[in-house]
Parts: sequence; structure tokens; C-alpha cells
Amino acid sequence: MESRSGRRRLRIAVVGTRGMPGVMGGVETHCEALYPRLAAKGHAVTLFARRGYTRSDSPYSYEGVRVVPVWAPRKKSLEAVAHTMLGVLMAAAKKDGFDLLHVHAIGPSLMVPLARSLGLRVVMTHHGPDYDRDKWGPFAKWALRLGERLGCTYSDSVITVSRHIRGSVKELYGRDGNYIPNGVPVPEIIKPGESLARFGLEPGRYVLTVGRFVPEKGFHDLMSAFKGVDTGWKLVIAGRADHEDSYSRRIAGMAGADSRVALTGFIKGRELGEIYSNAGLFVLPSYHEGLPIALLEAMSYGLPVLASDIPANMELLGACEPFPAGDVGVLSDRLRCFIESPERDADNREKVAREYGWDRVAEDTEAVYMRTLAA
Repeated sequence: MESRSGRRRLRIAVVGTRGMPGVMGGVETHCEALYPRLAAKGHAVTLFARRGYTRSDSPYSYEGVRVVPVWAPRKKSLEAVAHTMLGVLMAAAKKDGFDLLHVHAIGPSLMVPLARSLGLRVVMTHHGPDYDRDKWGPFAKWALRLGERLGCTYSDSVITVSRHIRGSVKELYGRDGNYIPNGVPVPEIIKPGESLARFGLEPGRYVLTVGRFVPEKGFHDLMSAFKGVDTGWKLVIAGRADHEDSYSRRIAGMAGADSRVALTGFIKGRELGEIYSNAGLFVLPSYHEGLPIALLEAMSYGLPVLASDIPANMELLGACEPFPAGDVGVLSDRLRCFIESPERDADNREKVAREYGWDRVAEDTEAVYMRTLAA
């Protein structure tokens, strides 16, 4: 049977993401944008999600994608790998079968050899070296490195979301990955309204950052740097923690000590769009990223950006000058200089439209699937 693109209609199983729709996280945003587009091409997509992140405990459809909630322990060190193992077993046991299994991220890739041993063809997407994240202890870091090795070695095909990850995979494992970046739509610019009023914000007079409350995002550095700037601007942090811990409590405490800091919690859709649309500056102070969707989103709104000098950020920045990751003094100086002479950067919207469209990501991913099955 052919898909709407004129190619073979594929039956695709997906593991490694928490779920959809509206689940916080880079992998989750990637999957929620990608798989409805593949379903619209005529492919049958079944996404094994983690129960607790889904809209129902029973299977449901979201924009043509069949979402199957699967039990997972609510413990960050076990959640991903336990859920992936169950998803792999369910995919292998499905009566009418799947043409291939798509595994997202290196932690879930620990299960790639199991999937291959059960007869599944596997595509793995490397979203970034998660073992660089501060939240993981020594054993978890070791397990993540092992997942990277197993995924890159035993998958039928490897996709990387950035060029620097592709180079790393080539150097470490001799594997030539398929570079397919994260995507982002070029959005509507939303006028100031209820969302700005809710958080007491003035258009063009606040610094924005977006993401989960984890140490590698560097939000503590941004808050410390902003504290040293004498300004009437505000700092807005849109996001929250997956699991409350000492770091999320630290961020809440720092915010409580500075009345200029607004924590919005996890917001999405038009509410988040309004916050992006009217920001004066976007800052991403991360120590680690794969290819940051939040930075792409900020660029898609035409925002001027400041970002740390890690490889993933520098791949996107172009002519924008980065600051050294973790250097609070330099970041504070850069914030002060910008606030004194703010500017708008419309070129970012053009770059995003040209290079990071989700339709192109879907087409390139479909091509990898076809080559995998033809090999």
C-alpha cells in the first residue's frame, strides 16, 4: 500500500518520548511536531507514551497518531529505560507488526539491542549527550554513555539533530549519522494581551528564557547575572521541573528574593506565543543542549538572542556573539549593554523559515525510513 506521498505506507512504532500533546521537553516537542506530519503523509504511527503524561490512560488518537499509554515508574533514573523496554516488547508482540521502531534519545537506546534481537528494524535519533547533564549521578552517566554506544552501534540508521552531534558520532563510533535538525514554525506575532497583564509585563521590557528547571539550563546563572543589573526590566522564566528537587526549590527561592523575576510555570500555545512575541531579549545560558528548540523558537519570533558558547548554541547563532557558559560576570555585562541599547533582529525569522521547517524535517525523516527498509 502506498502513502499519500506515493511511497510505501509504513507502520511506525515510536518510543523514547513522554507523550503528546502539550508535554514539556525537547524530545516531546520534536515528536509532537514530526509524527502528525508523517501520519498526514499516510503512514500509520503508534507512539508508546508514558502513563501520567498522557490525556488518558487508554489509547487515543492525536492528529492521526495513535498514542498508547504505557506504565512507567515515576522515578527519573528508571522512567525512560523501563518504559522503553515495555514499549519495545509491545511493539515486537503486536500481531500485525511494525515496519520499524524509532527510538528517541540515548537513554532509551539502551533497549536497541533488545529490539533488534526481537526482529525489529530500528532508527535511533540522537538528541544530545545527556550524560553531560548535572542531574545524573555516576551510574546514570555510565548507563547513558552505554545507551549512546548501543544505539549508535546496533541501530539500522542513526539520525542526529545537530552537526556537532553527527561529528561526535562519527568520531566515537565510526557511524555516519543522518543530520536532520529540530524544526520550528515561523509563528504569528501576537499583540500584548492577557498573558502580559497576568505577569505584570511591559512589551519589549523583559528578558525571557524558556525550559525545564534543571542545572544544565543555567537559569541560576541568568538570575544571578540579572540581579547585578540596575534596571526596570523584568526577567521571565517560562517552565518548571519535571520532578521537584533541590534545584527547582533553589530557583523558586532566587525568584522570591527578586521582585523583578516572574516564574510563569509551564505554558504553551497562544499564551507562550504572546510571551515570546513581546520580549525584549531572549537568553539561553545552557551548559548542555542537543539543538535547542527554545532558541529556535525565540529566533522564529525575530527576537535578539544571547546564548552560551556551547557547540549546539553556536551552530544556530550565526553572527551573534556568545558568552562563556557559566560566566555570570560577562553575562551581566552583556545584559546591561543590551538593556541600555535594545534592538530587534528580524533576520532570525528569515533564517528559521529557510533552514528549520518541520515539513522538511518530516520529509527527510521519511527518506531515512525508506532507505533503512531498502538496505
